[in-house]
Amino acid sequence: MPAPAPGEAGSESPNPARHKTSVKLALQFYGREILRSRRFSFPALLLPALGNILLFYVGPLLVAAAIGHIAAGSTAVLGYVLGYFAVCLLAEGIWRIGVHCLNRADARGIEQLNLVGMDALLAKDAAFFHGNYAGSLTKRVLGFASRYEEFIDTLSFSVVANIVPLVFASVVLGIYNPILVVVLVGMIALTGFVVAPLIRRRQKLVDAREAAYALVSGHVADSLSNMDTVRAFGAQEKEAAEHRSRVADSRRLALRSWDYSNLRIDTIIAPMSVLTNSLGLLVAVVWAGGLGVQGTIVAFTYFGNATRIMFDFNQVYRRLESSLTEAAQFTELLLESPTVVDPPAPEPLRNTGADVRFCDVTFGYAGAPPLFRGLDLDVPSGTKLGLVGRSGGGKSTLTRLLLRFMDVDQGRILIGGQDITALRQADLRSLFAYVPQDPAMFHRTLRENIAFARPDATEKEIRQAAEAAHVTEFADTLPEGFDTLVGERGVKLSGGQRQRVALARAILRDAPILLLDEATSALDSESETLVQDALWHLMQDRTAFVIAHRLSTVANMDRLVVLDQGTIVEQGSHTELLAHDGTYAKLWHHQSGGFLDEEGETDAEKTVEGEVDLPGMRR
Repeated sequence: MPAPAPGEAGSESPNPARHKTSVKLALQFYGREILRSRRFSFPALLLPALGNILLFYVGPLLVAAAIGHIAAGSTAVLGYVLGYFAVCLLAEGIWRIGVHCLNRADARGIEQLNLVGMDALLAKDAAFFHGNYAGSLTKRVLGFASRYEEFIDTLSFSVVANIVPLVFASVVLGIYNPILVVVLVGMIALTGFVVAPLIRRRQKLVDAREAAYALVSGHVADSLSNMDTVRAFGAQEKEAAEHRSRVADSRRLALRSWDYSNLRIDTIIAPMSVLTNSLGLLVAVVWAGGLGVQGTIVAFTYFGNATRIMFDFNQVYRRLESSLTEAAQFTELLLESPTVVDPPAPEPLRNTGADVRFCDVTFGYAGAPPLFRGLDLDVPSGTKLGLVGRSGGGKSTLTRLLLRFMDVDQGRILIGGQDITALRQADLRSLFAYVPQDPAMFHRTLRENIAFARPDATEKEIRQAAEAAHVTEFADTLPEGFDTLVGERGVKLSGGQRQRVALARAILRDAPILLLDEATSALDSESETLVQDALWHLMQDRTAFVIAHRLSTVANMDRLVVLDQGTIVEQGSHTELLAHDGTYAKLWHHQSGGFLDEEGETDAEKTVEGEVDLPGMRR
């Protein structure tokens, strides 16, 4: 079985201190939500308890009083019967009102916690999402919200609804004989003392069970989201076998925790419950003599209710434990603060230009040597800059640092003279239109995917952007046109079509700085020529960072920067770098192949003389 991704819960022995902290954090979130919706949550917690007092404790008092009168030879019990009937009706009415309030507390709490969970995930940095399965994150955040319903329902119906009546019962029993209260409280305390260490042991088993659940859900999501790759490599059986292995492990850990509850905890609580009930009857009849028929019935009934609560304790605890453990699967993610955060007092974004400066920047990925050491790069506003070099040279990393997907280790990055770490991330990224190497598509309509860049864009603006990126050429042929769903990650579109949609999104963004990372790599030659023409118009009067392995794509940029292992080894125009006959010239000759034409000149030589038009070049 492959190791879980970083940040995934995959160990059968999770860090106890970390788990304890995450459970406390989950409890704090749930507690705050109960307080926030106290208009409904407080009645929801208290009214069922009041209903239980009436039904299970006041009702038996009336029944005992009626039996006591009958035992004394009196037949005037109609009032007690009518009273019992009224108490039952009142208890039912109070319960209905409590459930009404609980439904609203549940709905509001789930809604709010869904928002809180999503906000917390959106605040995470890019590295966090690279280290966690999307499916597992989805399960965790949804479980964090949905388990609130079980938590507050259990509190209402099984915890508060039993503890408050027990207090009432203790007061009544104390009136009859204080010894009854001592026996009842003593047996409950003794049961808790014996069971407590067993519960702590079971918590470890539950942690392992939930961790296994998380791995199952993560693997399912990972396989389904890459189903084309699974099928292409004929790996269905391999993925099925991996799934069987994970499910079997999950079943084993679940059974272990369930059996422990059944064979260890329940086998202690059940006899203790019976013993408590028996002692109650013994005290009522023998030791606390003089209670009479009425007192004996009340004592026996109250002890019976208490033992029922004790017998149900394990089930109640398991529900609370399960809900908090699953919620803690999410809150554990919050224990690690994001590495990229907004400053406490962000500067307002000043419209002082789109010039970019990398000042003595040092950066390295975690666990790896620094990629950049003292990097300096000055890009004046309006410059069209091409970034070229071998894979791994740092081209894409530069764009990710600009977007603050990661922060530099040392040095500064300035845009318009402002340090990007002094700005709100949202303000900073409003300056960019970004087209990554692998364009991201949402499982939404074609229109929604384009308009994601500017949700307030008009239909005309969306259409114009689509036309500029040549999206309309295929969109108009689709059955539902721009209302066509593109599928998860855009699987219904070809690679070139996805890239055109991403370019339309960038055009619609209309931002002062363009970041194009292999933006035309998936296009055919004809489409590339058309799209590059549109991009050239888009780049006018804007600062553009264009990454391309196909050098013809960037040959007409104002300036080319050649990166090699994080170091700028050359920079200049296409013609200047060819004349320099350095790294760029070698890359160019390697790509052009040096094919001779009929006049005996290579394409590269003709380019130096300005005799060859390259795709996207404008004279």
